[in-house]
Amino acid sequence: MAPPNDTANSILNVLKSSAKHESFQLLDGKLYVGDVPLLTEVPSNVTLKSFSTVCQSSEAPLELFERVQSLSSKGAFLGFSQRESSDRLTTSLGKFTNRDFVSIFRFKTWWSTQWVGKSGSDIQMETQWIALDVPETKSYVAIIPSIEGSFRSAFHPGKDGHILICAESGSTAVKSSSFDAIAYVHVSDNPYNLMKEAYAALRVHLNTFKLIEEKSAPPLVDKFGWCTWDAFYLTVEPAGIWHGVKEFADGGFTPRFLIIDDGWQSINKDGEDPTKDTKNLVLGGTQMTARLHRLDECEKFRKYEGGSLTGPNRPPFDPKKPKLLINKAIELEFAEKSRDKAALSGVTDLSKYEAEIQRHAKELDAMFGGGEEQEEKGSSKKCSSCSCKLQNSGMKAFTKDLRTTFKGLDDIYVWHALCGAWGGVRPGSTHLNSKIVPCKLSPGLDGTMTDLAVVKIIEGSIGLVHPDQADDFYDSMHSHLAKVGITGVKVDVIHDLEYVSEEYGGRVEIAKTYYKGLSRSLAKNFNGTGLISSMQQCNDFFFLGTEQISMGRVGDDFWFQDPNGDPMGVYWLQGVHMIHCAYNSLWMGQFIQPDWDMFQSDHLCAKFHAGSRAICGGPVYVSDSLGGHDFALLSKLVFPDSTIPKCIYYALPTRDCLFKNPLFDDKTILKIWNFNKYGGVIGAFNCQGAGWDPKEQRIKGYSHCYHPISGSVHVSDIEWGQKTEAADMGKAEEYAVYLTEAQKLFLTTPQSDAIPITIQPSTFEIFSFVPIKKLGVGTDAVKFAPIGLTNFFNSGGTILGLLYDGKIAKIEVKGGGNFLAYSSVPPKKSYLNGVEVGFQWSDGKLGLNVPWNQECGGISNVAFIF
Repeated sequence: MAPPNDTANSILNVLKSSAKHESFQLLDGKLYVGDVPLLTEVPSNVTLKSFSTVCQSSEAPLELFERVQSLSSKGAFLGFSQRESSDRLTTSLGKFTNRDFVSIFRFKTWWSTQWVGKSGSDIQMETQWIALDVPETKSYVAIIPSIEGSFRSAFHPGKDGHILICAESGSTAVKSSSFDAIAYVHVSDNPYNLMKEAYAALRVHLNTFKLIEEKSAPPLVDKFGWCTWDAFYLTVEPAGIWHGVKEFADGGFTPRFLIIDDGWQSINKDGEDPTKDTKNLVLGGTQMTARLHRLDECEKFRKYEGGSLTGPNRPPFDPKKPKLLINKAIELEFAEKSRDKAALSGVTDLSKYEAEIQRHAKELDAMFGGGEEQEEKGSSKKCSSCSCKLQNSGMKAFTKDLRTTFKGLDDIYVWHALCGAWGGVRPGSTHLNSKIVPCKLSPGLDGTMTDLAVVKIIEGSIGLVHPDQADDFYDSMHSHLAKVGITGVKVDVIHDLEYVSEEYGGRVEIAKTYYKGLSRSLAKNFNGTGLISSMQQCNDFFFLGTEQISMGRVGDDFWFQDPNGDPMGVYWLQGVHMIHCAYNSLWMGQFIQPDWDMFQSDHLCAKFHAGSRAICGGPVYVSDSLGGHDFALLSKLVFPDSTIPKCIYYALPTRDCLFKNPLFDDKTILKIWNFNKYGGVIGAFNCQGAGWDPKEQRIKGYSHCYHPISGSVHVSDIEWGQKTEAADMGKAEEYAVYLTEAQKLFLTTPQSDAIPITIQPSTFEIFSFVPIKKLGVGTDAVKFAPIGLTNFFNSGGTILGLLYDGKIAKIEVKGGGNFLAYSSVPPKKSYLNGVEVGFQWSDGKLGLNVPWNQECGGISNVAFIF
C-alpha cells in the first residue's frame, strides 16, 4: 500500500532513485559488512535480501518512508529455511569471535537488561538485539530479530561462537518452514544513529508500530508524581491515599499525577464467593491467582462517600497501620517459606509450621479489623441504584474530592494487568466471554530468572477474555474509569499473552488483537496518551503494541532491598536498576518515552536514584510510604509547582561505556548524557557491585567490585548531533563546566584533556557543559555562560530562555535558589524581574539569589549588563 496522498508510481521512483551499493553481502558462507567478514560459517540455509527487495511499499508517512529508503543500502534482511515445518525453528546465523558486542536480553519474562561479550556463545537466551563494534571500518552493526507473519524471533547462544536465531509462533497449529525477513542487519558509523535508522527501517517494513517521533507523550512526562505501591501494596484504600497526598502537599510538593497501583480492583479467587472481593491481601504475590469478578473498583473504593475526607469530621486513620500490616504479612510469608523449605528437606511433621502460619494469619486478620459485620457497618446506606450513587460515592466522588482539595493534581492513573488482573477475568462474572487457559512457557524462557509472578500465574492459569472481545474488554473498563475521573492507566503483566496463545493463532496474532483493542480504547478514553506500559520489555510488545502507546518502563521494579536476603542488596540493586534503564533506552526510546520508574525519597540510596532521575528526561515520581519523605532531597528535583527541570531528550550511555560492563567489570563508571535547552549534561554513576550470573541465572552481588571507581569525562562524550536543537552547542570553542556535587566551576575546550573523576560506590557526579558566549569584541570581550540554579541536580534545566544583546545577557529562569553563571569579569549591573539587585562575583563565579516568582509560574527574568 502506498503512503497517504501519494501514488504507487512515486514510491517506485523513490525506490529506483535510491539504489546504491549494498553494505552487506553473503558470499561463501560469510556475511560481509563492506570488506569485513562479520559472521563466518554461515549455513547454506541462511539468506540475505536487500531492504529494497523486501520492502517496496509502506503505510508509513512519506517523509519517513523516503528517509528510510535513502539509507536502505545500509540495511538488509536475513532469512532461513528448514525442511520440516514447525511452530518453533532454530538455526545458526553464523559465528563471530573476538568482537565486542552489547546486547539486550530478557532476564525475566517481563524485564530486559544489558549484556556484553565477544562471541556468539557469550550472548544470553532471549536476546532482543545485538550491536557489534567494527573498528576495522570505524562502524557499528546491529542485528535485530524481528517478526515475520505469525512468528517472532530472538537470539540464543550457540557453540563455538555461533549465534542462533529462534523463530516461534507460540501455537503448535501455526507452522512454517522458511522466512525471508526474520532478522534485520544495519550498519552506521554512529551507534546512536544505528539504533534510530535500524528501528525506523523496521517501522517502515512492518507497519505495526509507530516511532516516538510520530506520537505525543503523556502530559505527566515533565511533572512530579506519587505511586501508591510501596506505601500500601494491596492494602491501598481512599483514606490512605488521601493522607499520602496531603503529606506531600504539606511538604510543599502536591503531586501533579497520582498512580493508584495494584489493590483497587474487584478481584477474588476461584472457589470464593464470586460476588465478593478477596479480603486482607497485602503483599504482591498473594493476588496473582485472583481474577476480576467485575470491571469497576472494589468495595474499598465503591463505599467511599463524597466529602467524607474533606470535612472537619474525617474518619480516624492511623498512618502507621499500612507498615504494620506489611510487616505482619512479611512474617506470615516468612513462616510459609520456612514450612516449604522444611517440606523440601524431608520433614514429615509440619504441624509446628502450620501452627505458626495460622497464628500469623489470625493476627493479620485481627489487624485489619475486618469481617462482614464491620463491612456492613462502614458501607454506604444510600440506595445502590439511584443516580446519586455514582455522583456522590465511589471512585468518582473520591477523585473529585482529591482534585478539589489538592489543586494541581492533574492526572490520576490506575493500575491493571493486560488481561485485567494477574489471573485475568473470572468466567461467568462479567458480560465477557472469559475462559481459564493453562499457561505454556516458551523453551527460550528456560534461561531466564526464576520469578514469583511466573510461578503464580502458571499455578492459577489465566482467565482469558476471548481475543474477539478485546475492544469490548478494554472499553468496558476504561470508559467507566474515564467517567469516574481517571485520566490514564498503568498497564502491567503484558507478556503473559505469550503463555496463552496456543488456541488463538499464536503469540503474534493474539498480541495484535489485544494491542489493537488497547490502542483503540486509549485513543477513545484517555486522549490517546494516558498509558504507561510496564512488564513489557520484549520485542513482541514493541513491534506490535506501540502504534498508540507512547510511554513505558525501561527498568525492572525499584527494589529497595534484595528479596533473596542479601543485606548489600539495598545498595547494589540500585546500580542494577540504572543499567536496566540506561541501556534499554537505546532501543525502547525509539518507540516510547523512557520511564525510569519510581523510587523512595527516604531510601538509603535515594540520592543516587534522584541524580539519575534528574537527567533521565522523563517524569520524576516516588513511592514513599506515609511519613517516609525527604523533602530536602525532592527540592533538588522538583519545582514548588511540582513540575521538574527536565532534560529535552532521554538519557543514554556514553559511547565509551557502550561495550563495557558498568556493573561488575571492576573498572567502568556508567556515564549517561542528555541535553538541556542551553547546554549538555553528563551523569557519572558508580553502579559496580552486582549483575547477571549466567550459570545461576539470577542477578546477584559481586561485593569485590563495590568500591571507588576512577574514570574521566570529556565534553565530546555528549552526542550533540543527536538532537537538532543541540547541534550548534556542540560546535562551541569553549565551555563552562559545573560539577553539581563537588560544586566546582571551570572552563574546558574540545581540545582539553578529559576531566579525571573518582566516584564512590552508590554515588554520582553531574557535569553541566554550557557553551561560552563572547559578549563584545576584541580584548574587551566578556566570556559568559549561564549554569542555572545550583540547588537543583539538573541546574541547566532551570534555564528556559537565553538572549544576548550586545553586552547584555538576559536569562529566563524557573525556580528559586542560587543562580550561577560563569563570567570572566563582574557585570556593571544585575537585574531581577526589572529591578536592580546585588550580585556576588569571585574568580569567574557570578551568583545571585532568585526567589520563587509565584505570580509568574515560578519564572524570573535575570539580566546582566557588562
